[in-house]
Amino acid sequence: MARRGRRCRLRTVFAFTVAAALTPLTPLAPPQATAGGREHAPAHRTAASPCQGPVRPASQMAVQPCDTPARIIEKAAHIVPTAAQLAWQQREVTAFTHFGMNTFTGREWGSGTEDPKWFAPPRIDVDQWMRAYKAAGAEQVMLTAKHHDGFVLHPSRYTPHTVRASPGQPDVVGAYVRAARKAGLKVGLYLSPSDGAELPHAWHARWVEEVRRKQAEGRPLSLPERVALEDRGRAPAGLGRFGNGSAVTERTLPTLVPGDDRADAVRDGRLPSFTVRADDYDAYYLNQVYELLTQYGPVEELWLDGANPWAGAGITQKYDVRQWFETIRRLSPRTVVFQGPQGVRWVGNEKGVARETEWSVTPSAVDPWSVLSGGLPNDSTDADIGSRAKLLAPATKYLQWYPAEADVSLRTGWFHHPWERPKTPEQLVDLYEKSVGRNASLLLNVPPGRGGRIAAADVSSLAAFGRAVRDTYGRNVLEGVPGARPGGVPFDRVGLGEDLRFGQRVERFAVEARTGGAWRRIAEGTTVGHRRILALPAPVTADAVRVRVLAARAAPRLKPVTAHLSRR
Repeated sequence: MARRGRRCRLRTVFAFTVAAALTPLTPLAPPQATAGGREHAPAHRTAASPCQGPVRPASQMAVQPCDTPARIIEKAAHIVPTAAQLAWQQREVTAFTHFGMNTFTGREWGSGTEDPKWFAPPRIDVDQWMRAYKAAGAEQVMLTAKHHDGFVLHPSRYTPHTVRASPGQPDVVGAYVRAARKAGLKVGLYLSPSDGAELPHAWHARWVEEVRRKQAEGRPLSLPERVALEDRGRAPAGLGRFGNGSAVTERTLPTLVPGDDRADAVRDGRLPSFTVRADDYDAYYLNQVYELLTQYGPVEELWLDGANPWAGAGITQKYDVRQWFETIRRLSPRTVVFQGPQGVRWVGNEKGVARETEWSVTPSAVDPWSVLSGGLPNDSTDADIGSRAKLLAPATKYLQWYPAEADVSLRTGWFHHPWERPKTPEQLVDLYEKSVGRNASLLLNVPPGRGGRIAAADVSSLAAFGRAVRDTYGRNVLEGVPGARPGGVPFDRVGLGEDLRFGQRVERFAVEARTGGAWRRIAEGTTVGHRRILALPAPVTADAVRVRVLAARAAPRLKPVTAHLSRR
């Protein structure tokens, strides 16, 4: 490695072994917006030749029947994030806040029949939450505004199952969003599509009787069934709109209620108003989306969980997700939607661990605007979701930028239970390296307790985790090292990254270090993406590091390589 002045500078060398990697890059064109608000690349196909001409960058592309395998891979190499997706990937850690009715019942999944008066925190110290999250290195926070039980943490106009009926009527969402913004943190909100409080009352009564017979026969019960019996057959707290078979009709958003405090703002245009076609539940859900995005937004992420605890009992709700996505885009254009188009996806487990080969470019068999989960098979759990084989599969109809979010809880459960203990700082650093360090965002759940504060043990673990990450990754040991130091410097972590403005292209690479004038291979891997951290089995002492790109979908655009020494 050449030395300049008294500073060691990291040297990076690329070696291409794939012909496609030598293809000159098309200049990155800025995305354009359609009337519907979606970002896309400028039109580049003609009606006569849909599979000819240059491939220009876009966040989503259709695969044409006439596309050759080489052209499909070329398209994949030019799939790029939207501005909102790019900003989201640069926020590497999000703190998840599971807080709600389950905090006070000791449950993970509630029933929707709980009494709102049970939600009675003596205080809600959101500023303490934000201090703990920032100490851990989080740049974004996310609150469960409504979990599957349907209890809503803001005073919604559209359900009786809300903090409006709780002691003190605390607007938890409002306090949370204000505290986050004061702390300089971006904001996400979780709004469960499934809703136990909205189960149809007659269906629920019949189901509870079936569960009682099942129990009497000695058959095992599912978690929702056990919870229903614990609640002694109480009726759901809502209005029976989930899966009630109601007709799809024209509705107005927002649907004003008697005495609605927004009436004047809607009338004079300060708040938007538009019509949708929806059944009872979709109208209810869209009105809640409207409340959250117009009262507390814009927000950076909206989390749509795909779980339905009652699906096994035969009650489902067909969501018009295309209308949901269009409504969200209309009200908050830069909101990234979890499981939505031009959004982010589940990594496929709740362990906080990404794949060794993690692609942000994924295929879809259907229009990503028409489904939850971006059209990925098996709910994103497959070991391979973005390889060439997957892209070239006959079922692939679309390509999309769809980065991974790796969720995990600091404790065993998602909601706070006093008997549980937090993960250690060492465990959290390991998760950071296996999520952020594998081209995913870490979504770390930190649940406050019934007293409205995060437990002291949790705060301590988070702070030590944040310090460890900063101590290790806050400094590149090959930068600023006196040139007179013989033999180089020790390190046991290597960091790589691609410039995502040009997409994700690296398929295989090797890292080499120079010691005593000789180069030797110290690590290898497949994908890089936003960030790749390679933990070496033992420290290496070297005066230069280089990376060889052994396979790529097009000419890669790598960021400077870094080297780090852990404090373990």
